[in-house]
Amino acid sequence: MSSRARFARLLTAAAIAAASALTLSACAGASSAESENGSADAKLVWAIEGANLEAGHMDPQTSQLDVSGMVQRVVLDSLVFQNADGTFSPWLAKKWTASDDAKSYTFTLRDDVTFTDGEPFNAAAVKANFDRIIDPKTGSAQAASMLGGEDYAGTTVVDEYTVRVDFAQPYAPFLQAASTANLGFYAPKVLAAHSDELKAGGPDLNVGTGPFVLTDYTPGHEIVYTRNDDYAWGPQGQKAPKLKTLRVEIVPEPSVRAGMVNSGEAQLASQLPPSSVSELNKDLTVDVKDYPGLPYSLYLNEKHGVFADEKVRQAFQLGIDLDPAVDSIFYGQFARAWSILGPTTPDYDKSLKGTGAFDPDAANALLDEAGWTGRDTDGYRTKGGERLSATWIAWTPVPDDRTALANAIQSDLKKIGFEVKREVLEPAAYNEKYGPKNFDLTDWGFSGVDPDLLRSHLATDGFQNASQVSDPQVDAWVSQGKESTDPAKRTEAYTALQQWNAKHVAIVPLYVPGLITARDSAVHGLSYDLYGRPLFYDVSL
Repeated sequence: MSSRARFARLLTAAAIAAASALTLSACAGASSAESENGSADAKLVWAIEGANLEAGHMDPQTSQLDVSGMVQRVVLDSLVFQNADGTFSPWLAKKWTASDDAKSYTFTLRDDVTFTDGEPFNAAAVKANFDRIIDPKTGSAQAASMLGGEDYAGTTVVDEYTVRVDFAQPYAPFLQAASTANLGFYAPKVLAAHSDELKAGGPDLNVGTGPFVLTDYTPGHEIVYTRNDDYAWGPQGQKAPKLKTLRVEIVPEPSVRAGMVNSGEAQLASQLPPSSVSELNKDLTVDVKDYPGLPYSLYLNEKHGVFADEKVRQAFQLGIDLDPAVDSIFYGQFARAWSILGPTTPDYDKSLKGTGAFDPDAANALLDEAGWTGRDTDGYRTKGGERLSATWIAWTPVPDDRTALANAIQSDLKKIGFEVKREVLEPAAYNEKYGPKNFDLTDWGFSGVDPDLLRSHLATDGFQNASQVSDPQVDAWVSQGKESTDPAKRTEAYTALQQWNAKHVAIVPLYVPGLITARDSAVHGLSYDLYGRPLFYDVSL
């Protein structure tokens, strides 16, 4: 049996059965959708995974999950828009200037924008949102980091439609951060009265200036967005959307999402697994957008257990036969990762291709050097009576393809005598171990267009420093990348960080994930942001 078939069989049997059943049950939905195509009252159904939205992730200002920004982009506008070529264009800000030292950014705002509760968008609204994000009581991590973290010095209302954002240190990535939904804007009255409720989300809570209004939300099932008829300030001059209703169906099972778009019950389905692509109808358009940022990776905790030894970390990476596993499990849709930045991320170091490749002989030699020379009755290495073992904690739900990859990794490492025990934990149980860093390794991918995202993962005080890296040289490179306005200096810093990790192995990059979206031929005008997320400004049916 080929390696592709061996991994594929873990994924497809149940998926095909579920998709077939759904196709039969969903036929009635297609006629309803077709009757609305081309109408001013057109309704588009978008099926997503979205399982964690109901667990307090409806607020991009506080959530670190991509799905939060993906669905709430239609509600939350930003100061600037980042174009496909990486440049920035006006949005809620008509123009802006940055000080030469990148410590101060001044924005001239549009004077014709209103929140959907009737409040005007102005400099005071910008200040209220940014101050809320940085307030420790808010509990923001990613958005607060994107706002400069401890270097955020405050937002000043210069006049009603002019606002200045200041930083204690130079902060070069701010425009990119200001283009995201994480730094998007809620109505000030909502912030004043319901700030603590935004995580849960719902009508009259998630209120912005965007092209749609959140009008109904059933946690775990669906979000209904209705057109903002007054919208006239899209990032590329767009007016009110052509769609009357955008209904987001929350469907954790990937085979069911595929079945919905196959049958016509949904016109759009995102977060599809690579295994489903071959099962999609041929008349559907499938778009695969690689996530920029940090690929799906393993984070080795170097201050806990066996990974305190660099040779053990190096051996761990060299003992994994990633290429055939990634190719087979992800059906050639996703590429094996070689660096802690993905290929679509600025300053990606392509020279690292091939480093850390599978080499069991080298892995075994490193473990011998590290003193793990004994063997127990199960074939695992030992030293001083202790088994070479590491515990991998994972956050549920885990997709089938990542489960298959984890199984392959465990199998490969067993061959060199390295035991990996995997614990799939509910959020509360996961945090009990992640908070005090009582684990050996964990996993995730993290999307981001600016390589400054490495600051949160590698800086000594980084909020996602799961590897517990604490290295003055790493901190210096992180600061250089964050503070320099010279592109060459930034490239120098991020190249050094990638090469440092290739040797030090705090993070083991596994594969470059992407957002796979399938759409019906009736869907026109769909575009994507740089994260691969659908944009609905110009969509019609």
